Amino acid sequence: MTAIAIEGVARTFGTVRAVDDVSLTIRDGEFFTLLGPSGCGKTTLLRMVAGFCALDRGRILFGTERIDTLPPHRRNTGMVFQNYAVFPNLTVGDNVAYGLRARRIAGDELKRRVAHALKLVQLDDFAPRWPHQLSGGQLQRVAIARAVVIRPHVLLLDEPLSNLDAKLRVEMRGEIRALQRTLGITVIYVTHDQEEALAMSDRIAVMRAGRLEQVDDPATIYQRPATTFVASFVGITNLLAGEVVGQEAGAIEVRVGASIVRAHGTMGVDTSRPVLALRPEALRVLAPGESAPAGFATLTGMLETVEYLGALTRFTLRLPDGPPLRLMSLAAPRVEDRITVAYDPACVVVLRESS
Repeated sequence: MTAIAIEGVARTFGTVRAVDDVSLTIRDGEFFTLLGPSGCGKTTLLRMVAGFCALDRGRILFGTERIDTLPPHRRNTGMVFQNYAVFPNLTVGDNVAYGLRARRIAGDELKRRVAHALKLVQLDDFAPRWPHQLSGGQLQRVAIARAVVIRPHVLLLDEPLSNLDAKLRVEMRGEIRALQRTLGITVIYVTHDQEEALAMSDRIAVMRAGRLEQVDDPATIYQRPATTFVASFVGITNLLAGEVVGQEAGAIEVRVGASIVRAHGTMGVDTSRPVLALRPEALRVLAPGESAPAGFATLTGMLETVEYLGALTRFTLRLPDGPPLRLMSLAAPRVEDRITVAYDPACVVVLRESS
């Protein structure tokens, strides 16, 4: 296993700062995800680690060894690309063996390692087949087997599931995570898919415009986003801007339109221009005459839209003189009803604006 230190790295293309003074420490055996929209710099950063993109400044270390000055083939990384990059003129077995032959491994040792790699990705009997005989999911498994067969210090995956259908993406992300745990290998994974990142990662770095917005474990990223960008990019949330009308130690009251929203846990947070984040699932619809749970606050408004999604119903509530509030519930309220929802003020996050 290998720890990775990325120290003050930067890369500019023309006038665009693709990666802007990024510093990260990735732990031994960690599944670490770079998450962000297209153009945020996550793939450029991954390619810098792989050696396919030069650094303008900064350095990268694997353990105590500086590797950013080494050519790609001397960094001992395995790379899995979005488009698989499987050689069409080679069989599955020869594709997986390609990196081993480049390292002058042959004979029984080569056969044994190829067979082991194919078994890890559940393609035990596929060595004689040709790429055109495989499905998209099988091609991706071949690409993963080719990357891990060389026993890399670090496995790098660049949006490896984006070309697969939704059901297969869910299956493959589970297989990749299980494989990583089996091998105990350090992984850097790039994706724009928030659900993928939350489901697979030990930690996530959310990127925007070449910089880091937040680095944390998945639960913290989702439940306690640090900035307005993270709150809006990861999952669905209500962003409520307003004016502070009441404040005491660790709590504030903010006027949003004609409504008052309460937030707890605000010690040390700048509340001069508050933007509040409140996840839809944190709001509970109260039946007529029902009281809110102890310690909860309430908001009342008019129901606007209803989307039936099977297991859940998504709907919006229009606050008086204020914005729509998005909610999710197991049961849909009656259309055009005036309804009241309850929430725990501890679930309201006071955000800072993204830089």
